[in-house]
Amino acid sequence: MSSAFRFQCHFFLIFLATLKGETRYLEVRDAGEDDPFLLLSADLKRELSEGQIYRRSLRCIDMLSIEGQFTFTAEQPQLHCATFFIGDPEELITIDYDFVNIDCQGGDFLKVFDGWILKGEKFPSSLDHPLPTSQRYIDFCESNNFQRSIRSSQNVAMIFFRIHEPGNGFTFTIKKNTNLFPCNVISQTPTGRFTMLIPHQHRNCSFSIIYPVVIKISDLILGHLNGLYLKKPSASCTGVGDFVELLGGTGLDPSKMFPLADLCHSFHGPAQMKIGCDNTVLRMVSSGKHINRVTFEYYQLDQNELENRKENSIEEFCFPGI
Repeated sequence: MSSAFRFQCHFFLIFLATLKGETRYLEVRDAGEDDPFLLLSADLKRELSEGQIYRRSLRCIDMLSIEGQFTFTAEQPQLHCATFFIGDPEELITIDYDFVNIDCQGGDFLKVFDGWILKGEKFPSSLDHPLPTSQRYIDFCESNNFQRSIRSSQNVAMIFFRIHEPGNGFTFTIKKNTNLFPCNVISQTPTGRFTMLIPHQHRNCSFSIIYPVVIKISDLILGHLNGLYLKKPSASCTGVGDFVELLGGTGLDPSKMFPLADLCHSFHGPAQMKIGCDNTVLRMVSSGKHINRVTFEYYQLDQNELENRKENSIEEFCFPGI
C-alpha cells in the first residue's frame, strides 16, 4: 500500500496488511506512545475461556475486531479520537454503552458512525447504504437521539469522540451478530473467498479489499447470458438493472473509485483480473427482480506482479501516489 493511503487512514490500515486468515483476534502491543500499532495475537483465543469477557483500555486511535468490554479514560485533553470496528463478512457489530462520563455542554462528543469514514470518504458509500448519511451518525450528546445499544448494518462501524477533561471517559461492550445476507463488507484479509447473494432485493452491495489483488470470479448468476466487458466509453452495463462492476482506487468510498470492468451477464467458469490498486471493490447492483449471486476469490499481488504489468492487468488505472 502507498504511504499516502496509510497516512490518510491514520496508520491503522497497516494493521490490516498483517492480518492472517486463520484468526481475527488482536491486541495492542505493550509499547510506547510512538509505536501504537495493533498486532495480531494468536494466543488470545486460547487465553479466553468460554464465557469470560475480554477487557482492555482504548487508545485515542484504535481498532477492534474482537468481542469484549473496552474503556477509554482521558489522561489529557483528547480532541481527535476514533475507534474502528471490523468483523467477519457475515457479522454485524453491536455497541452497548455501559458507562459514559463526558461533558457535552463543554464541547465533548461521542458519536457512532454506521460504517467507516476517512478523510471524507465513506464505506459503504451513500449510494450503497440504506440510510442517508445524516442518519448514520448516532450522537450520544443529542438526548432525543440517544441509543444505549447500536447495531451496524455491515461488518464495520466506528466511533468518534472528543474529551477535554482528564479523568472523563466511557465504557462500552462489543458483541457480534450473524448477518444471513452480508451485503457491504470490508475484508480483514488479503486472501479469501466469498459468495455475495442478493435475493429479490433492490439494493447495491460492495465488497472491499484494501490491497492490490488478483480477483477470480468463478460463478455469476444474474438471469442473463455470458459476458465480461472491460470498461470503455462506449461499452458498459448502462440500462441493465442487474450487474457487477469491478472498481479500483486509493480511497475508501466505492462511488469515488475508477470503474474498471462491467459484468452484465451470467457465466460459469473463471474470469480473472489483476487490479494493482490500494483498494479493490466488487460491487453488485440489483434491481430486486432476480436472485443475484456472485462467487469469487482473491489474493494479494506480490511485489513482482506489481512491478511487471502483464496481460489483463489494470493497475495503470490507479495512482497510488495520490
